[in-house]
Amino acid sequence: MARQGPAATPAGRHRVSARAVTGLVLGALAVVLAVENRALVEIRLLVPQVTMPLWTALAGMLVVGIVVGLLISRPRR
Repeated sequence: MARQGPAATPAGRHRVSARAVTGLVLGALAVVLAVENRALVEIRLLVPQVTMPLWTALAGMLVVGIVVGLLISRPRR
């Protein structure tokens, strides 16, 4: 007889993790944010002033935040 651990599920059924659900919800919210913020805005980058869609500026700041988080995070053991 095969051992079944706590993660075993009945045949044909897949268990969706909370991490996957959270990722899908946050991804959907990001898409809604981008669609709702398509207006052009003026942004000053030190000296030059650029006009771009707000969602582009928000996506750029998201990338900057991810990079900073990766740079300052401690390595896992």
